[in-house]
Amino acid sequence: MQTWEPKTPHLAVDAVLRLWEGKSFKGIVLVERLYPPYGFALPGGFVERGETLEKAVLKEVKEETGLSARIRRLLGVYSDPRRDPRFHVVSVVFLCDAEGLPTAGDDAKRVHLLKLEDIPFDSLVFDHAKILEDFLKA
Repeated sequence: MQTWEPKTPHLAVDAVLRLWEGKSFKGIVLVERLYPPYGFALPGGFVERGETLEKAVLKEVKEETGLSARIRRLLGVYSDPRRDPRFHVVSVVFLCDAEGLPTAGDDAKRVHLLKLEDIPFDSLVFDHAKILEDFLKA
């Protein structure tokens, strides 16, 4: 007997993660990917069955950066079928804030704290350059 497999995209979450020290904005946190596609990315990952989007993004931020974040708002939904070279992924992107010192974990090779003017747009993977451009224009 053949089982039915949905032909829908994979669901992911990403965070534009702003780092603060008290009321002082320090920059945004990007992860350097340990696995292909290599480059810089927003903290994020796939949503597991039974998990809310909000819990998923906070879990992924914690796993990849060691930071406990707070969701500020929904930034947008990104669904270009070509955004991920592995397969079709739809990502729900949140604007999040955190304090502390980020440390690489899970599938992050390194974490980077960057000032907005130092974002390496040419080295961003997936459609994260578009997401950060939208964030900067908002």
